[in-house]
Amino acid sequence: MRFASLGSGSEGNALVVEASNGATTTRVMLDCGFSAKEVERRLLRLDLGVEQLDAILITHEHSDHIGSALTLARKWSLPLYMSWGTARAVGADDADVDLRVLWGDEAAAIGDLEVLPYTVPHDAREPLQFVFSDGACRLGVLTDVGTSTPHISAVLSGCDGLVLECNHDTKMLAESRYPQSLKARIGGNHGHLNNDAAADILASLDRTRLKHLVAAHLSQQNNLPELAQAAMARVLGAAATEVGVASQSGGFGWLRL
Repeated sequence: MRFASLGSGSEGNALVVEASNGATTTRVMLDCGFSAKEVERRLLRLDLGVEQLDAILITHEHSDHIGSALTLARKWSLPLYMSWGTARAVGADDADVDLRVLWGDEAAAIGDLEVLPYTVPHDAREPLQFVFSDGACRLGVLTDVGTSTPHISAVLSGCDGLVLECNHDTKMLAESRYPQSLKARIGGNHGHLNNDAAADILASLDRTRLKHLVAAHLSQQNNLPELAQAAMARVLGAAATEVGVASQSGGFGWLRL
């Protein structure tokens, strides 16, 4: 199994996950927070086209995650997976698309991938985050969440790869020019994780199998890659886990589990 990002941040998010058993390959895109043209352009950097995707999965309805998902699903006849709350929020329940409704903690099979959606606290209608498995490895994704829960720690423990939100540095957000209401939303229990909160989640996990860790959804105004990496490093210590950062412009290239 391998995974790569088309971009990560408040201006758009998309992650490609691929599993192969030698005879067949399954490839899905988690979130589609760019225009259709931009998704196609960014996929080319991974030597892919939209026609090579088997499905699009959506975490929640915010524009930096839903983007052109309905357009691409309709154009390329791709199944579109999301919660019922998300579907209602974006009109997918009444659109000409192949809608597949996901329910929290009920695994779904998509080709060679097992997809486990799980519930998280975030300011959206029915947000989900995901764990992907090919039967041998597990990739956990947590990119939009306000606070940790015991359920999150249980679901993400034992993963081989982890894409973890490190949205903001607390001090930088407090000193930013954002309105107080926006600061409260971002830093609230249904907003986004700061670096220390992300590190606390990482510390709560069984990390014995963790090979790749990627800090994601960094605020371009209220965080720095080195601050996010330092927070992760304090937890990992001397562990041989690679710590990467997903950028808004470039995401990150293929990582193999």
